[in-house]
Amino acid sequence: MDKRTGKRMIGDRSGTTMRKSLYELDALFQKYLSAKTAEGRAPSMVEKYKRYYRFFCDYLDNQNIPRDIRKIDTDVIRLYSSWMLNDKIKFDGHTFKPEDSKTPGLSAVTVNDRLKILRAWFRFLADEQLIDEDPMKRIKNAREESEQIQVLSPQQLRALLAAPNQRRYAGFRDACLLALLIDSMCRINEALNLKKTDIDFASSTINIRAEIAKSRKSRILPIQKRTARLLKELIEEVACFNSEYVFLANYGEPLTANHFRKQLRQYAEKAGITQRIIHPHLLRHTGATMFLEAGGDIRHLQMLLGHSDLRMVLRYTHLSKQSLIAQHEQYSPMNNVIEKRHKERKILR
Repeated sequence: MDKRTGKRMIGDRSGTTMRKSLYELDALFQKYLSAKTAEGRAPSMVEKYKRYYRFFCDYLDNQNIPRDIRKIDTDVIRLYSSWMLNDKIKFDGHTFKPEDSKTPGLSAVTVNDRLKILRAWFRFLADEQLIDEDPMKRIKNAREESEQIQVLSPQQLRALLAAPNQRRYAGFRDACLLALLIDSMCRINEALNLKKTDIDFASSTINIRAEIAKSRKSRILPIQKRTARLLKELIEEVACFNSEYVFLANYGEPLTANHFRKQLRQYAEKAGITQRIIHPHLLRHTGATMFLEAGGDIRHLQMLLGHSDLRMVLRYTHLSKQSLIAQHEQYSPMNNVIEKRHKERKILR
């Protein structure tokens, strides 16, 4: 109350709203996003942070847990992890997923990936002294089954490349994109953000710019001359749009990853590939595996894939059963122990 005027007035802040902003999850997560953006994280990674944060908040809302950092402890995180492993419906809300694929429980790999984002966020809050204790400190990852990642066979790749109707622009564009993904082993977002100036037709190479690379490091990828010719022809096809990008939709806007994923599933069905889920990253897995099976050097593969850690390359490479059998037949230690199998046997009389 102002004694001079007799009216209510506000001078110093009460602290209620100030304290509230210190505890709101949304405000604290925005601080984390701002820090990651300032560090130069790729836009795709920032979007991933946002998406996984929404998943976590959806769980809190469904469980009537306030979005207040004081309400988030180790028990809440463990319950969230358990809910994802056992109760969360796969592909819930996905319009184009068949109903029989919407089963309870996410894979341990998916759960750990989501926990990884939470772990980094809470560690940031603890380092910034915005929370007293990190609730993720005692949280362990879900146990992952060591399953071999499936890859496509050369026959399946040929059928997939033949699936698009190349008499139509969209089909020819998708065939070019398939060829580039298989040949260069780049990521789908790296391919879709490719600009005309990123292609050197003289040397048959493409430049993955730092701002579109997941690692934020640029790299040069060689491609076969046939792939380069396809890209050159595609650029001529879209010259009327006067766009700097290579892969465009029918009306000239940049092609989106979601649209291509949908098209890829249709091509896989047309090619008779129904025993596994088809996605663009499967082409990267397949290309990396075939590169090694053909005798490619793992260090060179590391440079092509754009991984700074060699251990990450091993996750992308899974030698096929047929290749392992052939390698074992050729290099088995028993070959040096026993006599040649085709040596003529002595006849007992």
